[in-house]
Amino acid sequence: MNIERIESHGIVGAGGGGFPTAVKLQAQASIFLVNAAECEPLLHKDKELMKHQSEPMLRGLQAAMSCVGAEEAVIGIKDKYTDVMASLKPQLPSGVRIAPLSDSYPAGDEFILVHDITGRIIPPGGLPKDVGAAVANVETLMNIGLDRPVTHKYLTVAGAVKTPVTLRVPVGLSLAEAMEAAGGATVAPYAILLGGVMMARLADSPDQPITKTTGGIIVLPTTHPLVQRHGAKWGQIARVGRSACDQCRFCTEMCPRYLLGHPIEPHAAMRALGFTEPPNPTIAGTLYCCECNLCSLYACPEDLDPKNVCVESKPIARERGLVFKGAPEDVKVHPLAEGRRVPTRRLMARLALNEFRNVGPLVEHEFTPQRVVLPLKQHAGAPAEPTVKAGQRVKEGDLVARPAEGQLGARIHASIDGTVRSTDGSVEIES
Repeated sequence: MNIERIESHGIVGAGGGGFPTAVKLQAQASIFLVNAAECEPLLHKDKELMKHQSEPMLRGLQAAMSCVGAEEAVIGIKDKYTDVMASLKPQLPSGVRIAPLSDSYPAGDEFILVHDITGRIIPPGGLPKDVGAAVANVETLMNIGLDRPVTHKYLTVAGAVKTPVTLRVPVGLSLAEAMEAAGGATVAPYAILLGGVMMARLADSPDQPITKTTGGIIVLPTTHPLVQRHGAKWGQIARVGRSACDQCRFCTEMCPRYLLGHPIEPHAAMRALGFTEPPNPTIAGTLYCCECNLCSLYACPEDLDPKNVCVESKPIARERGLVFKGAPEDVKVHPLAEGRRVPTRRLMARLALNEFRNVGPLVEHEFTPQRVVLPLKQHAGAPAEPTVKAGQRVKEGDLVARPAEGQLGARIHASIDGTVRSTDGSVEIES
C-alpha cells in the first residue's frame, strides 16, 4: 500500500477533521501513534472497531508506518478498556505496543496524546511531525487496511434513542435513516448533535447526509442544555459574556492547552470583550485554542462561552500577526496539569448525560437507501469537482468527484449502485 493508492481511495481523517490522509503520510516520523482514546462521552465507535475490525486496522497501521518511515508505533487506548487491550495484544505486529490512557477528556486531543505517550510537546501552532510523530485514528487506519474506496462510515447513534448502537452506514445516508436503525428517537421534539457532545455542531435537519467524518449522532431533547449551548448565537454570547464574566480564571486554569504550556488564556479573551466596541478581542493566545469546549461546558461557573470568544478572535489575531514567537523549549507543562484532568464520569454528570445509556455495541444492519447525497465538501481543503453527470449510471465504489489539479482535497466515490440525479454542491444518487 503506497501513498498514491491511499489517495485514490479518498481516505481522510475519519475522526472529524477530514484531512486527506495521503497528504499527512508524506511527512517523516520516528513514531506512529494510533489515536484510540475516543474521549467524547457516549461514543463507542473506535472501541468497537478495535474489537471487530482489528485485522484491517493493524494492516493499515503497518502501511502508514512504512509511508512515514516509523519503526515504532503505539496504540493509545483508555485504561478502562481492558478487554480491548487483551484482545489486541496477541495480534500486535513487531514494533507495535499499547499505551493505556486515562479516562479523561480530552485524552484524544492530538497534542495531549503525543505528550502522554512520548513526553514530547508539540509547539504552539505546530503539528505532530514537528516532534517526530505521526497520528491517525482507528477508522482511518482501518480504511487504509481495507484497501478500497471509502464508501461507508462507522458511527455511534446515542442519546435519546431506543437502542444506542454503532453502525456501518453508506456515506450520504440521511441522519434519520441511521436513527431508525437505532430504534428511533425516544423524545419529541428532538435535536441532533453531530460528532461528540463537546465539539459537536447542531444538525440542520434529520435529512442531512452522513459524511466521511461523521463519528456520532447524538439525539437530545430540544430543551437539553447542550442543545441550547451549541445553538447560541454570537451576539448573545458576546453580550452575556461582557456583562457576567467575573474573571475567576477557571476557564484558563482548566484549559488542556494552557496546562500543556501553550500561550492560551480564555479568561483574557473574555476580559477583552468588555474593552472593545464592537467586541473584537485580540488576544494572541486565542490562536492556540483547540476548541475542546472544556472552558465553556465544564469549567465556567457562570455558563459563559470562552471557547466561542476564542474562536471569534482567531481571524483578528491572524490578521494582526499575534503569534507565538518563543522557542520550543520555552513551552513547559504546568506543574498541576496531571491533577486537573477532567474524568469522563464527572464530565457526563456536568453535561446532564447520565440519564442516557452509555453503550454502543456494533450491530449489523442492512441499509437499502433509495437515495444518497454526497457533499462535494466533506474533507479539509477545497470542494471536490464532479466527474459524473446527471443521468449517468454508477456502481458502488465508482469515482464521482475529485479535487481540482493542485488543490488540497479528497476523492469521493459512489456508496450505492444507482443513477446520478444532481451534481450541484453534492452528487445525488438514486438507487
